[in-house]
Amino acid sequence: MDKRIGVVNIVVREFEGVSKVNAILHDCMDIIVGRLGLPYKDRGISAVITLVVDATSDEISSLTGKLGKIEGINVKSVMNKL
Repeated sequence: MDKRIGVVNIVVREFEGVSKVNAILHDCMDIIVGRLGLPYKDRGISAVITLVVDATSDEISSLTGKLGKIEGINVKSVMNKL
């Protein structure tokens, strides 16, 4: 399967979800190229995290699926085939 470059955007609404997100990201660190995380308290959001990933579409889907199961988390991804 071809690898893709992708961007994953994660919005953590509840602080309790941060540790769960970090645990999943740690497990998937081999596909993560870069990570940027910022708090956004003005909007009542615990964190906005953006990932750059290099992986197959199945690996990216698996990552976003695991993140999407956490309560209070919104996740979206965009993939490009290079």
